[in-house]
Amino acid sequence: MNEAFPPGSMTWLLGIEDTCVYPPARFDMAPLDEHELTEHNLRWREDLDSVRGLGASALRYGVNWPLVHTAPGTFEWSVLDERLRYAAGDLGLTVIADLVHYGTPTWLEGSFADPGYPAAIAEFAAAFAGRYRGLVEHLTPLNEPVTTASFCGLRGVWPPALSGWTGWTTVALSIVEGIRRSIAAARVANPDVVIVHVEASAIYTATEPDLEAHAELLRAIGALPTELLLGRVDSDHPMHGWLLEQGADAVALAGFLREVPAIDLLGVNYYPDLTPRDLVPVAGSVEQIAVNHWAAGLRDRLAWFAERYAVPMLVTETSIEGTEAVRADWLADSARAVLDLRNSGLDIRGYTWWPLLDFVDWSYASGGRNVEEFLLDPTGGERTAKAEVFADVSAGKTAFLRRMGLLALEEQPDGRLVRVQTAAAPVFRDLAARVAEADHVG
Repeated sequence: MNEAFPPGSMTWLLGIEDTCVYPPARFDMAPLDEHELTEHNLRWREDLDSVRGLGASALRYGVNWPLVHTAPGTFEWSVLDERLRYAAGDLGLTVIADLVHYGTPTWLEGSFADPGYPAAIAEFAAAFAGRYRGLVEHLTPLNEPVTTASFCGLRGVWPPALSGWTGWTTVALSIVEGIRRSIAAARVANPDVVIVHVEASAIYTATEPDLEAHAELLRAIGALPTELLLGRVDSDHPMHGWLLEQGADAVALAGFLREVPAIDLLGVNYYPDLTPRDLVPVAGSVEQIAVNHWAAGLRDRLAWFAERYAVPMLVTETSIEGTEAVRADWLADSARAVLDLRNSGLDIRGYTWWPLLDFVDWSYASGGRNVEEFLLDPTGGERTAKAEVFADVSAGKTAFLRRMGLLALEEQPDGRLVRVQTAAAPVFRDLAARVAEADHVG
């Protein structure tokens, strides 16, 4: 395996938010393209320079599949050629290419549920791996399968806008098959490719005894895409029967047990104030309330992934929304937790602050409608029904900016977004330098 993330070392990464959802015309939503919304498309060179300037040696970067794969067998590479050659070539960054980040090309009418989806993403993975062989060899076939299935299959937010657990199952099985085929195709095109499978963490706590079964279901679903990918969902698996009840085809499930792909690195995404959820009864239904478990939750999830899968790990996303001081505190405490776990024997090889920049809330593309599955409860006190509207789109982007970056975005009177370094930025730079020096001496 490529030794960009060698055992016994800690690589410091940054990520640029890259959600890229271009809906077919029939969908009632605008394109959700974070590279465009944050003006990264205009200031990409400055942003990539900042990645290197902040001390990161690696970058998680989206490759905008919906824009590059313009038709079956047809690709428009010019934008990626310029950016990837600058990032990986001129700056010497190890780039983990994020092939799919919640969206598909519009010519796939059924999006993730389209029968042609697995073959389409495999075609792109092969073309990408072959074109950038020797320059970009780390690939994430699809970011956060469980989140993709939630937004696209369970709650109908993004294409194909299915709903219910049957919809979730349809999308989840399709994207896992797409990941399987992408890995195989990429390895044919480039035998040196390194597969980084990235999944969201899941922490669910029932606040009342009769909600425990629901919490247990959500915990199992959080692991299910990875279980399917790694060929673990046989007839004895506790979720096998549930999948059949949701419409999964038994023959298709059996197919996941054959030619099981290997992953080289397991990416774990964790946000201290978003990942942990309390399940509470609200107005006759069950709501997920995001609560803050700080570093204890990160330690718990990394230990769980390590015991369950025994694959070298990266923290591929973490940050917190709040003041610059809160971000700096989380950076210091989360990095300490990761380093402590590594020193105790867990094979953790990288830490990613995601995102480098503040980003525009996903509700912006939906006319301000709240698209999350959880309710924020920052005080830990009053818990009310989920707000239907995040903010007023007509007021501009400022109300939609999620303050999670090492670089803040400040909207100017003319609408431009200026990058401003936060107090957390030098903390990241100092950590990266200090740990790299300790690893070198060690």
